[in-house]
Formats: sequence, C-alpha cells, structure tokens
Amino acid sequence: MQNIRADIDASVWQVHVEVGQRVSAGDELIILESMKMEIPVVAASDGVVTLVAVAPGDTVNRGQTLVELQ
Repeated sequence: MQNIRADIDASVWQVHVEVGQRVSAGDELIILESMKMEIPVVAASDGVVTLVAVAPGDTVNRGQTLVELQ
C-alpha cells in the first residue's frame, strides 16, 4: 500500500480520483492550492485507489494522507 501525503500545508482545490479507480504513475490525483499556486499531487506508481481522505475545500497539513493506493 502506498500513502500519498501532502508535501505542504495547503487547501484541496480539486480531487480527480475516487475509490476503486485505477491510476498510472504520473496521473494527477489531487490539486492543492497554496498562496494562489496550484500544486498537482501525482501517483508515483500504478495502482488502485483504496482511500480518498480529503475533499475539495479541505485544509491539509504537511504529511497528512491524501490518497492511498494499492
């Protein structure tokens, strides 16, 4: 299992995946927003989404789990 975590404190702007969805390495999973900058969060490897822990508008802290892949 792979936990995708936030690299910075930010707001969740968009969520592009849902539980059960197959993703490939490099696919955008979530877009964070901080200081008016968009920060894409991408899959590091192929997998299936088993958890989406955030929704648009949520505030996240550095190190917080955003998505889990299996």
